[in-house]
Amino acid sequence: MPLLIKTSTARVAFTLTLVLHLIACAGDPVAASDADDESPPPTNLPSNTEAVAVLIPNSAQAAMVGVPFRYDASRGGSVFSDPRRTGLTYTVTFAGGAAGLSATGCEIMGVPNTPGVQRVTITARDTTGRMASQQFTIVVFSDDLTVPVLPATPAAYSDARVPIPRHVAAPGNGALALDNTPNANPTTDAGATLGRVLFYDRRLSANDRVACASCHQQQFAFSDTARLSRGFMGGRAARHSMGLANARFYANGRFFWDERAVTLEAQVLQPIQDPTEMGLTLDDLVTKVSLTSHYPQLFEAAFGSREITTERISRALAQFVRALNSWNSTLDRAFDGNGTPDFTRLPVDVQQGQALFTGRAGCARCHSTVLQIGDQARNTGLDATITDVGAGNGTFKAPSLRNVAVRAPYMHDGRFLTLEAVVDFYDRGVQANPQLDQRLRVPPPAGQQPNPNLPPLRLNLTQGERASLLAFLRSLTDSTFLIDARFASPFR
Repeated sequence: MPLLIKTSTARVAFTLTLVLHLIACAGDPVAASDADDESPPPTNLPSNTEAVAVLIPNSAQAAMVGVPFRYDASRGGSVFSDPRRTGLTYTVTFAGGAAGLSATGCEIMGVPNTPGVQRVTITARDTTGRMASQQFTIVVFSDDLTVPVLPATPAAYSDARVPIPRHVAAPGNGALALDNTPNANPTTDAGATLGRVLFYDRRLSANDRVACASCHQQQFAFSDTARLSRGFMGGRAARHSMGLANARFYANGRFFWDERAVTLEAQVLQPIQDPTEMGLTLDDLVTKVSLTSHYPQLFEAAFGSREITTERISRALAQFVRALNSWNSTLDRAFDGNGTPDFTRLPVDVQQGQALFTGRAGCARCHSTVLQIGDQARNTGLDATITDVGAGNGTFKAPSLRNVAVRAPYMHDGRFLTLEAVVDFYDRGVQANPQLDQRLRVPPPAGQQPNPNLPPLRLNLTQGERASLLAFLRSLTDSTFLIDARFASPFR
């Protein structure tokens, strides 16, 4: 079925060219043509040759909301065999709602009114009662989807074209040692370009309403301003949307607040399948992407062939997420070309905040390296009684603190609405619980082992110290990252 997609500023005009074979689709049996063959049907055939069987199954079909659709599900009588040559009668049924479609015999028609994946079954029956069925899908796309606008030459994402800065790669700063990029999936320009399109494409949800980018928005450092993001049917996600900047740099390579995904390649597929977030099965994901005209060329550029698979989708999405590197903040400008810091280049309040962060406040013990990356999931004393176990015992992964000032609200449940509230919590609000990380407890006396009975640490920061620490955290904002065209939506 040839498929032509045209774009305009308001709508995608969707044209389906179909060859209709009107062969008794109203329910009358289709008999063999006497003109073509006057011999009687053979007799005494083995039973397996007398059965009606599927010869050439229907493939998935594409339709669009508001655009008349018509399709002969027998494909001119070629889908099923009729070995007894008695003629076939067809019926078509829909699983669940038909989205405005109906069927007479083998002919499906109507004006689709709801985006989604429709399960269709066509059954062929001969006059002796022998029958066979075949199921296929009709994907009804939303009427306001567009095609991506991409540069003729792929944007730069690979390390070859976007080298890691020396102050990030320097052994003393430690970030490069935390790189979780697998050898089997290095970031390439073409792969990350495909991942970018997938990341912003609403077709990756069950009803074309949300994309990955709906909950991970660039201007908020790929997080969300909502405490709990809305899914494809308006339901709320279980946890706050985690910021994605510098996701590449996390040594154990696990993802989600509770680290349930063992790799980024595994993580990117889970929100798509989540019944609240995007609600699409992996089979339907591949079907929808395969029916979308702009993808075969992008897959060929990224992987060498036009084959579309779940594994390739996950690899491309992971490449794009690993390309979301943020290292051009005010703090970064304190490093020279050799990666050596000179913090006197920073404003005085930022210098003071940096000294607190790495010194008395102890923030750098958990948010390490020049990219302020967490080392593992930890219990930070959010609650005295644990209600969300996270990765176990109330522990949660922490994203890089880059762009933290634009990522409100904070924590896995979005409980803190401001950065000031976060600083206040670590200053004097950490709750005692048996699993509290030892680094947030009062240090044991010299020479003694850590004691889980010691109370939470209180920093007792002055107002000036609090202001300086906030100034440092705000200095981690990378304004270029928040507007970088390489990371923006390709859909206009």
